[in-house]
Amino acid sequence: MGEVNVPSKEHWLSIGEIAQRSGVAASALRFYEDQGLIASRRTAGNQRQYQRSTLRRVAFVQAAQRVGLALAEIKGALDSLPEDRTPTRADWSKLSKSWRSRLDDRIAELERLRDDLDTCIGCGCLSLQRCNLYNKDDRLSTRGPGARLLNVGIPGEA
Repeated sequence: MGEVNVPSKEHWLSIGEIAQRSGVAASALRFYEDQGLIASRRTAGNQRQYQRSTLRRVAFVQAAQRVGLALAEIKGALDSLPEDRTPTRADWSKLSKSWRSRLDDRIAELERLRDDLDTCIGCGCLSLQRCNLYNKDDRLSTRGPGARLLNVGIPGEA
């Protein structure tokens, strides 16, 4: 993203201020910057300073990660936002709508997990031979116990 220019000093926050206000560790902020998700400028003392709008971008990154987006996808989304102004509600809404199907998929997956838990709660079996949670549809169990795939390619092992 490179350096950004804002005429008024009050629009800039230190990395510590961004970390405190966003709840994101300074090391994560430096990582986000390395990945091109956020940008800073350097003071004469080589300290990072971020535009106040960086708080919104950090919140966006956090929300996108919770949805399950990869950092490359998040970067692509952020790159589509205007750099000459703070993103608006409409900008964020447009981006979040593209996540709807992914969220629906995750919700369906969690509902399936919940339903599997309903059949398991109270049984206490935790049997690797028959547990729907730990060993659902296990096809390798017919080949015996142990890590069957780790032995592939070793002479004398199947």
